[in-house]
Amino acid sequence: MLFSSAGRPSRIARWIATAAFLAALGSAGGSTGARADVASWIVIDAETGAVLEQKDARRQWYPASITKLMTAYLAFKAIRDGRATLDSAVAISVNARAQPPSKMGFKPGTQMTLDSALKMLIVKSANDIAVAVAETIGGSEPAFIEMMNAEARRLGMSATRFVNPHGLPDNRQVSSARDLAVLGRTLWREFPQYRSYFGLSAIRVGKKTLRSANREFLARVRGANGMKTGYICNSGLNVVVSATRGGRTVMAVILGSASGVERAAKARKLIDDGFRKRSGRNIDALTGTAGGPPADGYCKRNTRPSAEELMATFAGPQLRPSSALSFAQGDLASGGVRRPIVMQTPTVEADGDDDVPTRDDGKTDWGKVMDEIIGPRQRGIEAVQVSLGMPKGKVGTAAAVAAIANAPLPRDKPVAANASLLPASGAAAEAVEAVQPLPGAIFRGKPLLIAPLPPPNPRP
Repeated sequence: MLFSSAGRPSRIARWIATAAFLAALGSAGGSTGARADVASWIVIDAETGAVLEQKDARRQWYPASITKLMTAYLAFKAIRDGRATLDSAVAISVNARAQPPSKMGFKPGTQMTLDSALKMLIVKSANDIAVAVAETIGGSEPAFIEMMNAEARRLGMSATRFVNPHGLPDNRQVSSARDLAVLGRTLWREFPQYRSYFGLSAIRVGKKTLRSANREFLARVRGANGMKTGYICNSGLNVVVSATRGGRTVMAVILGSASGVERAAKARKLIDDGFRKRSGRNIDALTGTAGGPPADGYCKRNTRPSAEELMATFAGPQLRPSSALSFAQGDLASGGVRRPIVMQTPTVEADGDDDVPTRDDGKTDWGKVMDEIIGPRQRGIEAVQVSLGMPKGKVGTAAAVAAIANAPLPRDKPVAANASLLPASGAAAEAVEAVQPLPGAIFRGKPLLIAPLPPPNPRP
C-alpha cells in the first residue's frame, strides 16, 4: 500500500522516494555536495576466515582507537606466556599522565591491576591507560611499539604500521579493514577466555559510570558480543564488531563512518547480511594494500547523515521484535546468568505523517530512530565495578612501580623502518612531518554525535 487512508503517500513510499533521491545525488558526482558513503568495510566468518563481503578492505586507513585491540592482544599474550597475570600491577607514569584525552586522568604513581586497566582501556578507550599497559608489558612505550609492529608482521597485517599504543592522531599510523579483521579474528580465536572484556557496555570507577561508545550495538543487535570503536577526525568513526548466533560468529570492520548512529546501523546491517552467507575467499588470501588513507580533515568532508537519510538507508520491518520478552546475554556483572528483560515495541506508526520519530517538542527522537535502524533494546546497559589499587596480598614490585611512575617523557617514538609504508627521506618525509596533528586535535571538525541514552522502557 503506497498511500495512507488520508490520501498522503505512505511511509514506505516516502522511503522509496528518499532513497531514489539520495541515489540520484550519488550518481551525479561530487559537485552536488552529496555525502560520502562509509569508506571501507569487511565482513568475515570468525571461525573459517571466509570473507563474506568487503569494500576497499585493503585500503590503508587510520585505525584510531581500534589500535587498542593490539595493545590488549599483547597483554593477553604476556599473561599466556607467564610474563604477567590479571593481578599484575599497572602504574601511571609521567608519560602516561601526559597523554591527551580520552583519558582517566589519574596522578603519576597510581596503581591498578592489569584486569582493571584492560577494562578502562576497552570501555573508556583511555589513552593514558594504553600507555601504562604498554610500559608494564613492554618495559617502555618505545619497546612496546616495536612489539606491536613485530606482532603485526607475524600476523600478516601487511598494510599496518604502529607508532603509538592508543591511536591518537599520527599520520604514520595506518592499517586497513582487512588487517583489523585479522587482528580481531586472532583475538577471538586465541583468547576465548577474555572475550567478555569486549562485550562490556559500561564500567563504574568510584562514583563515575563510563559507557562504551559501542553500547548501542551491544544492547540492540542480536548476539552482539564485541569489540572496539575508534575515532579521530582524519579517520571518521571506526569499529570492529562481532556477533554470535546459532554457534556461528560473524565479525565486521567498518572504517570512516560519519556519526555514531550511522556506524552502529551499518554494523548491524553488515552483521545481519553476513549471517545469510557462508562462503568466500579466505582472508589470508586478501593481502597487500590498495589505496592510501584520506587527506587530513576527513570528518569535515564526510558530512553527518540526517535522521531522514539514516531511516531511508537502514530502517525496515525486519528489526521489529517478534515478542515482548527477550533475554540479556551473560556478562561480567551477572556471572553469565541470562536475565529476562521486558522490551517495548517501537511506537512509530507505519502510516504516520513523519518518516522520522519526533518528541513532543518537535525534535528528533533518536531513541526511536535507533529502534528503527539498529533494533530495539534487547538487553540493558549495566556497569561493571572497576577498582584502583592492588588487591590484598597482591602488590607490585616497589622499585618497578617507582621507576615507571618517575620515568621521564620519551623524546620520540621510534618506528621500525618500512619503505613501503613510510617515506624514507626528502620532500615526502617533510610533507608527512608537516601534517602531523597536534595533541588535542583529535576532535577537529564537528562534534562527535553519539545519540544520548533514551530513558529505560517502563515495565507493565
